[in-house]
Amino acid sequence: MNEKMNDDCHLSKERKSHHSDKVKKNLVTRLNRVEGQIRGIKGLIEKDTYCDDVITQISATQSALNSVAKILLDGHFKTCVLERINEGDTEVLDEVLLTIEKLMKK
Repeated sequence: MNEKMNDDCHLSKERKSHHSDKVKKNLVTRLNRVEGQIRGIKGLIEKDTYCDDVITQISATQSALNSVAKILLDGHFKTCVLERINEGDTEVLDEVLLTIEKLMKK
């Protein structure tokens, strides 16, 4: 990895990801779909749609968001986390565990 990528992983105030354009496009496409699903759920509620049908759509939207999180976690483990561990910084493990804990609360 180049020095710029290493710097991105370590900047505390300006930490940035470094996803490929392909990954970014995939994530944005998925999030656009989620955004549409949210608008759809709002519309269902406005139309007084049967609660079970709305809940089913909410579940599908949560699943779509979980897919986005999985893609982000995969990239994070393979870049920033791996780099920091290779540099001897094991504090990143606590950071990742906290992040996973937050995801599991949902």
